[in-house]
Amino acid sequence: MRKVIGIGETVLDIIFKDNKPVEAVPGGSTFNAITSLGRCGVNASFISEAGNDHVGKYIIDFLKINGVNADSVSTFPDSKSPVSLAFLNEKNDAEYIFYKDHPHDQLDFTFPDIQPDDIVLFSSFYAVNPVIRPQVVGLLDYARSRGAIIYYDVNFRPAHKDEVIKITPNLIENLDYADIVRGSHEDFATLYKKEDADKVYNAEISFYCKQFIYTQGSQPVEVRSGKELKKSYPVLDTNIVSTIGAGDNFNAGFIFGMLKYGITRVDLERGLTEEQWDKLINYALVFSADCCKDIFNYVSKEFGEKMREGAL
Repeated sequence: MRKVIGIGETVLDIIFKDNKPVEAVPGGSTFNAITSLGRCGVNASFISEAGNDHVGKYIIDFLKINGVNADSVSTFPDSKSPVSLAFLNEKNDAEYIFYKDHPHDQLDFTFPDIQPDDIVLFSSFYAVNPVIRPQVVGLLDYARSRGAIIYYDVNFRPAHKDEVIKITPNLIENLDYADIVRGSHEDFATLYKKEDADKVYNAEISFYCKQFIYTQGSQPVEVRSGKELKKSYPVLDTNIVSTIGAGDNFNAGFIFGMLKYGITRVDLERGLTEEQWDKLINYALVFSADCCKDIFNYVSKEFGEKMREGAL
């Protein structure tokens, strides 16, 4: 059974509507995707750190309850769990304030068992953070040497816009490691001051990675794959409660589709067919839409059961 290994931050998301807290849920970009995959019966594991506190214990227990291997989530004696405040606007899109001590991040893990065509997911500032760069690169090198597929979600928030120059070498290195790159219009506006899928792909991505997914909220998803494929996919019409986990679950759905349809690293190197892209993006959109129907950051348990049973 192929495995999915995620590496990223753990956060407690406190969600506000009309400036009042309405929910507090475990979060983090890769965390959300891995949790959804666990709910869908995928063999998933997560590499991270959690605070040595009540929140950290809650987050580790939450992973286990949702079928995710949390053996590589470390806690350090004086560490505190990061917190994110997410303020939902009238469209239920979120504006974030992060409380996290990035300069004192720590990461300590032994390499998990990685086999050919297993999938490694990494994202966000965690993926470019200079403090833990040696450990992240070590995992990417190991994954590549083992023949794994590497999926990179850029997910670079405006909160870090003043650090773009500092992290650019790590960003470029990540693009070079990746077999698939996904990012949002907001990510690339922050990083490159570009808001057009073709301009971003041609100027910033295609030299390093051919498979590119550009999401833009409620606007169509753009896919670019070398010179062979250029296609737009309208998003699903959904009654949106929260978009906080929309992109993370897009990743989860795409990865679930790769497993379901047996997409290998060789397939990606050769270039996916239009039919394969259609199937994978459909799963990505379905996962994302289900997540947006509720205040939580992941697909529902009921949705997970349907995926386990092959109902879609």
